[in-house]
Amino acid sequence: MNSQEIRQKYIQFFESKGHKAIPSASLVPEGDATTLFTGSGMQPLVPYLLGQAHPQGKLLVNSQKSFRAEDITEVGDNRHTTFFEMLGNWSLGEYFKDQQLPWVFEFMTQEVGLDPSKLYVSVFSGMEQYGIPKDDESIAIWNKLFAGKGITAEYVELVTEEDGAKTGMQGGRIFGYARNNWWSRSGPPENMPANEPGGPDSELFYDFGTAHDPAFGAECHPNCDCGRFLEIGNSVFMEYLKTDSGFEKLKQRNVDFGGGLERMAAASINNPDVFQIDSFTGAMGEIQSLAKTEGIFSRRVIADHLRAAVFLISDGVIPSNKDRGYVLRRLIRRAITYGRKLGIEENFIVRVAAHFITYYEGTFPALQNRQAILAELLKEEKKFASTLSAGLKIIEGKDSLSGKEAFDLFQSFGFPWELTRELIRDKSRLTEIESEFKAEMEKHQALSKTASAGMFKGGLASHSDRIIRLHTVTHLLNAALRKVLGTEVWQKGSNITEERTRFDFTHGAKMTDEQKAEVEKLVNGWIEADFPVKKEIMSRDDAQKLGAIGVFGEKYADEVSVYSAVDSKTGEAVSREFCGGPHVERTGSIGKFRITKEEAVSAGVRRIKATVD
Repeated sequence: MNSQEIRQKYIQFFESKGHKAIPSASLVPEGDATTLFTGSGMQPLVPYLLGQAHPQGKLLVNSQKSFRAEDITEVGDNRHTTFFEMLGNWSLGEYFKDQQLPWVFEFMTQEVGLDPSKLYVSVFSGMEQYGIPKDDESIAIWNKLFAGKGITAEYVELVTEEDGAKTGMQGGRIFGYARNNWWSRSGPPENMPANEPGGPDSELFYDFGTAHDPAFGAECHPNCDCGRFLEIGNSVFMEYLKTDSGFEKLKQRNVDFGGGLERMAAASINNPDVFQIDSFTGAMGEIQSLAKTEGIFSRRVIADHLRAAVFLISDGVIPSNKDRGYVLRRLIRRAITYGRKLGIEENFIVRVAAHFITYYEGTFPALQNRQAILAELLKEEKKFASTLSAGLKIIEGKDSLSGKEAFDLFQSFGFPWELTRELIRDKSRLTEIESEFKAEMEKHQALSKTASAGMFKGGLASHSDRIIRLHTVTHLLNAALRKVLGTEVWQKGSNITEERTRFDFTHGAKMTDEQKAEVEKLVNGWIEADFPVKKEIMSRDDAQKLGAIGVFGEKYADEVSVYSAVDSKTGEAVSREFCGGPHVERTGSIGKFRITKEEAVSAGVRRIKATVD
């Protein structure tokens, strides 16, 4: 099966079980300043897992765009990607293990058609120190499911990956791990702060049957990294809350399933190389046709990084030297660098990226802005050409290079280490230079992490009074911009911290001082009028008939939450938007609004930063 078919079948399968399909959230977390990117399917759903009512009910399913920047340096093998789709289904306090595990098994074996004899599972082996028992219920369910296929499924308790590497699988099919099979946003129980939810999970692995590589341990087991096993799904049973005194049960037991679409597609064709699935076919073929030398590692890096770049740009991220823009720039420049290693010297990334837009634009509407996405990539590629020239002059002018000089090249010019490594003349010192470079990089990352922690404090998820006021005033800002600049203005993203709101919107010219003053006047007038802010849940069609607006290019569910600021005298809404909330009850509680900055983000996209006093 190809990945398009698997995505469609997955959503239809869980719809047949009573789930409501919800759209993918943006890769830029809406109103959440605590993280740069959406990195999992559950991330946008955290408020609902903690008890907030979801407009679509308690049973949900979707395919979520996801990006994990920490995997950039892992890309190049046959399984790591930075961007991926996470298929997810959720039960918010309804069904639990006895329905979830059979449904996952049914989908994988009957809908995707995987051979059940190639499937292995892991479960939580328990942590007595926290009073959390072994997951005997999941063990019994899996045992019964495999028995139904005529497969004996013995339970083997490994506890740790180290134990598995020593003792191996011992004929088992169900394996117990402790830390490996506990899930929370913060990792294992000891890392969790108070009031953080988590729970045991059960992972499903596909066995490609490849030979074990002893470099990863004497023996193989499902959590071994040798490449024989690939995790294709994980059912999290979120039923615990960390408190100051230990763990207690949540008020509702949740199921949170996540399965990588690309990995399922690889399993469906029994090929451990995810870059051989259909979504990569066009791009990999284009790279191969351009390359003058062989190099599968380089081809994978280019394909992964440009796919991720296409999706990030479509969600409003622009190459820059900080935050999300820095990550995007790094992706693009690494792709160009690896292209050079393949002997590709002309501008090429637009040709590769176009294949991904063609493949995905029918599923993700934000990709339909093809020309703007490709123009941004071409602009960055041309800009990097001068960087390459500057870096080459420095390297070629030296007989030897220190690790610090290599890092300075990276920091000042964005000159990638991968390329510096290839060009260093004194290969005998390569290990020493790389060690020095990594030490400088670690110091830089530690400083950046400290700065980021300060910059991204708060976030809408904290529901502080100030952030809620800024959230509501952002809606009023959007409405005012459409009145002053015209209805061609559409939101392209927002970010809210305790200090300010940041709002990106489509507009082709710099705002005049008069236009900014008029926007401020409108917003402050609506605040002073103390309009009520009402929440309504209605069908998407009814919301659109009422004139509700949202993020341009995004899909919305059939039933939506709509927040409206309503003129008490006329009954007309001055602002009406699709939104998950929360908001103030009346505009009068917002405070005085003022614009602090207006600037360009990219061609046709402007940014306003504003605050309330």
